[in-house]
Parts: sequence; structure tokens; C-alpha cells
Amino acid sequence: MIQFEIQDSVAKITLNRPDVYNSLNRDMALEIQRILDECAENQEIRAVYITGAGKAFGAGQDLQEILNPPNGMSVGDIVNQHYNPTIRKIRVLEKPVIAAVNGVAAGAAANIALACDVVIATESATFIQAFSKIGLIPDSGGTFFLPRLVGWQKASALAMLGDKVTAKEAETMGMIYKAVPDEEFEATAWKIATKLAKMPTKGLGLTKRLLNQSLTNDLDTQLDAERDIQEAASQTEDYQEGVNAFLEKRKPTFKGA
Repeated sequence: MIQFEIQDSVAKITLNRPDVYNSLNRDMALEIQRILDECAENQEIRAVYITGAGKAFGAGQDLQEILNPPNGMSVGDIVNQHYNPTIRKIRVLEKPVIAAVNGVAAGAAANIALACDVVIATESATFIQAFSKIGLIPDSGGTFFLPRLVGWQKASALAMLGDKVTAKEAETMGMIYKAVPDEEFEATAWKIATKLAKMPTKGLGLTKRLLNQSLTNDLDTQLDAERDIQEAASQTEDYQEGVNAFLEKRKPTFKGA
């Protein structure tokens, strides 16, 4: 149900239940968490790429599992064990995580995508905060990330009305990085992933750490954090390589160290 492979230093994670639009169940959620842990530990992996098989990125939680929950789990248990750890692992992973949204992204799947560092979508993709249609609330960080991405009014309306947002609309409102024509999507998304993997990923990870901190820091605290983490960045091998390559007028070779 989850395909996992490493190509060009990129960990490719594919949600693979196309017959049910990659709706998520317990086995898938726990496998994603395990893979994200491996991505954190494996030094060969320098970027992570999450996409879906078939026509959808993901339809969100498998409702059949809610109706017949494993081990008598409540909906709160499912959120706590399946989705909250996944979102936390994406955000603390100090490597770039790319969501390649190849089709509809609804419910928890939409919010997993929005938790990633770079979201690229095919123009035919759509994003739906589908929770309100069955009396639930946006989970998987939806109430956290969405207002920060698109503003309070837009987030409130999308969460309550459950409007379908096209990829082009999502790009315009700042929800995602880029929407690309369907025929160019796979090549473009993978090119961005491999580009990131070849960059000084230690510095990218430190940038991600600062962006996470900025969500709760005031300006003075953030300035101090930038000072401290810039000092750490300046001690990396990639920084030395970048400076040397610039002075020697050559293309740098970064190692993510």
C-alpha cells in the first residue's frame, strides 16, 4: 500500500491504493511513519518526495476503518496515532520534503501535503477540506497550516464550506508553491526534488528548523535564533564547499554535511 524507493538521493514515497483513491488506513499511516524515520536516519537520503498512484494524491481517511475501527479505536485515537505523528515527523525532518500532488487531495491527505516544505501540483489536481461535509473538523494540522498559508478569512471559508480548490487557485492564494500542466508534472516535480537533493541540504534543514520556530517566536527571539543557527551553518562542510566553489569559479559539489 506504500511504495518506497530511493533514487538520486531522493526517497520516493507513493501512496498506493489507487482503487480507493489512496484513502489512508492504519497500515499505511504506520508505514509512512516508519519510512519517515528511515529518511531521518539514512544519510544517503537528502530529500523526500511524496506522491500518489493513479488519479489521486489521497482521499483522506478510509471511512470504512472509522466504521470498523481496529482494536476498538476512537476517531481521536486514529488522529493521535495515525496523523499527528506523521505531521510531526514531516516538520522535524531536517531534509526538504516535497509533496507532488498528482490528483485530488482531500481531508487528511490535503493537510499532509500542506505540511510539506514544497507543494507542486498538476493543474488538474484539486484540494478539498472535506471534513465539514461529514461533521468533522480539519485535522492533520489543517487548522494550523491553512490560515498561515492563505489567511484567516479564506481558511475559515474553505474549512467550513469544503469548497473544491483547483491547483491554479491554490497557487494564486499561496496554498501551494506551483501548479504545472499535467503533461509536464512528473518531470517538473522530480526535477525540483533532485535539485533540492543536490543542494546544501544541511543548510536547508537548518532553514526548516528556523521556519518552524518562526511560527511561535517573536521577532527578537527569531533574530537570536537566526544568529545562532547561522553560526552553526557556517561550520558545515557544505558552506566551505560553497565558498570555495564561488572563489574558484566552479560548480559546487555538496554532500549534505
